[in-house]
Amino acid sequence: MRYIRYAFLGVLAVVLISVALANRGAVALHLLPNGLAKPLGLDWTINLPLFIVIFAAIIAGLLIGFVWEWLREHKHRATAARKEGEVRHLKREVSRLKGTGAAKEEHDDVLALLDEAS
Repeated sequence: MRYIRYAFLGVLAVVLISVALANRGAVALHLLPNGLAKPLGLDWTINLPLFIVIFAAIIAGLLIGFVWEWLREHKHRATAARKEGEVRHLKREVSRLKGTGAAKEEHDDVLALLDEAS
């Protein structure tokens, strides 16, 4: 299994390097469209190689997806935490009941009845 993982990572590295080499040309990124940027005075522009823009977009998409799923699954994590608290409470209650001796006496009575029957 380890070799399959290394082979996959190697192929992924070759693909990413080839994409980066094929897209080395500089592109201009603008904060806003020209018609809107000039009146607002926010005419910010940066020149970057295209592969950096592509990789940054992929990473941004992954991060947005991870955050979206984390927020979406909040109700499931809250329910699991609540159930875990209930289980801890019930375990404490069971151990308290076992420690009082009432459960032991009932258990002993049942064993005594079984012994008498045999």
